[in-house]
Amino acid sequence: MISKTSILALFLFFLSTALFAFEAAAQDNDRITRVFIFAGQSNMVGSDSKVEDIQKFPPFVGVEKPQSEVKFSYCLGRENKTKSNGWVDLVSVNSIVGPELSFARKVGQNVSAPIAIIKCAAGGTHLGGDWNPDDPSGFKMYPLALDLVKSSLSELDEQNIKYQIEGFFWHQGENDMFDEAYKVNYGRNLTRFIEKWRQDLNVPQLKFYIGELCTKTIWGMDLRPRMYAISQGQKSVAKSDPLAEYIPTSHVGVEIGSPVGLHYHYGTLGQLEHGVNYADAYLDSIGIKTVKARPLKSWPYPQGSKVRLFVLAGHRNMEGERAFIQELKSPSDQQLLKNNQGIAFKYSLGGGVKKSRGWEPLGPAGYYDTFGPELSFGAKLQDQSPENIAIAKFTHSGTQVIDWTPAGSVAKSRNIYPDFIAFVKDSIREIQANGNEVELAGVFYHMGENDTSFGPHRRQAADWLESIVGQCRKDLELPKLDWFVSQQLPTDHERVNSIDVTSALENLAVRDQSLIHIKAFDLPARRKLVIGTEGVVRLGEVMAESFLQNSK
Repeated sequence: MISKTSILALFLFFLSTALFAFEAAAQDNDRITRVFIFAGQSNMVGSDSKVEDIQKFPPFVGVEKPQSEVKFSYCLGRENKTKSNGWVDLVSVNSIVGPELSFARKVGQNVSAPIAIIKCAAGGTHLGGDWNPDDPSGFKMYPLALDLVKSSLSELDEQNIKYQIEGFFWHQGENDMFDEAYKVNYGRNLTRFIEKWRQDLNVPQLKFYIGELCTKTIWGMDLRPRMYAISQGQKSVAKSDPLAEYIPTSHVGVEIGSPVGLHYHYGTLGQLEHGVNYADAYLDSIGIKTVKARPLKSWPYPQGSKVRLFVLAGHRNMEGERAFIQELKSPSDQQLLKNNQGIAFKYSLGGGVKKSRGWEPLGPAGYYDTFGPELSFGAKLQDQSPENIAIAKFTHSGTQVIDWTPAGSVAKSRNIYPDFIAFVKDSIREIQANGNEVELAGVFYHMGENDTSFGPHRRQAADWLESIVGQCRKDLELPKLDWFVSQQLPTDHERVNSIDVTSALENLAVRDQSLIHIKAFDLPARRKLVIGTEGVVRLGEVMAESFLQNSK
């Protein structure tokens, strides 16, 4: 008969053996090189980005330096290709910025295993032809990429480096929208593309990350139906393939172009954020969460008291695309960085890309270390008023005004109005559930920046806004709900100057006594469409000042 002591000793022996085996396996896994494949067209290459511009974006400073701990093998371009001809240290190629730079840094900060990246990309190529795995035409990108991947992996084999292919990152589709057959068959073609890669690499469980086409670019406006068709094809693949994931990217920064500010490419900032999107998706897939919690320590309002709820809404400048916390350096600005436990804050950014965990304290909460005008807006109101204040912010910098209208557009998946109204209603109900009376003090909407640069949208912006305001009041059953509509200085160029969007908004405010038109024409540090850190802080103050003046 075995004693209890012997059973316990035997149990401890097996437990220690299992733990040892687990730790050994984990250490061995940390020694296996994780290989990532990047492929696509111009926005995967990094077109219209400049490595020297990284210094303008504080969260990413330093990413331009060679990452000697990351292996890199690449072939970029069409007629004139730039090749690494084997493995090199990860670094910018041709002084442009690709998403692999910020991807590698973020992944490297969160995993112990070595990283290797294989990249094959060329602008102006299409999935239906160039990347077609069965009948490649044009620049024959599929066989080119496959040869690059296989030869790069063979080098690792020759060096006795253990590796595993972790993921395939794909950003492409704009060029397929110009060919009717390619456009309507994009989903089917992408399914075959993925299937063939898994077969040719003998990795049947290879995970694919499909990057969304950026709707903030000019093509997201003037080619809206075509972009929508490609996005539907991509989403259908992600929905049907459990190992494919659709990665939102339409909210990232976009290069500021000439002459009116609109552009076709992400540019430097967008590429850096593009890489972070991929890194976050990959890390999440292996169970690593990188978002820090910002808990509201306790509900800040006494039971039974009234809370004034302020709703902030809009596009890239309301979101804070180029406002970085690292640039808040003055003593007063530094106060904005602190989590204000006296103001409950709820948010949905980028069309739901980042959401608050319930109600949080007012503080910096944007993605990529950014913030919006809510910080200075809340600070100004709290300083001037003893009343209870709560702020709910709903933004998507990849939208235009038409996406906020009740009617929406042909690109139905971009219709954001139902989500906006649901967000406001939920915010009201949640405050009431905490035992407080709610007064919706107003909606503060910053006019779409892209809309003032694109003639057809500039011409209809005021009418679209009127439809949003009217339906919102009906849906919330508040016929006199105040809307504070801020407008930055509209694009000044001969292409659009004949369309007087400012007068149209002024006339709307005359017809609607509950709509306050805020001319925020003196915002500092404005670069065409986008304002920076100082301008976003000032925008929040201007909105608060307008409310205080009109509530007397």
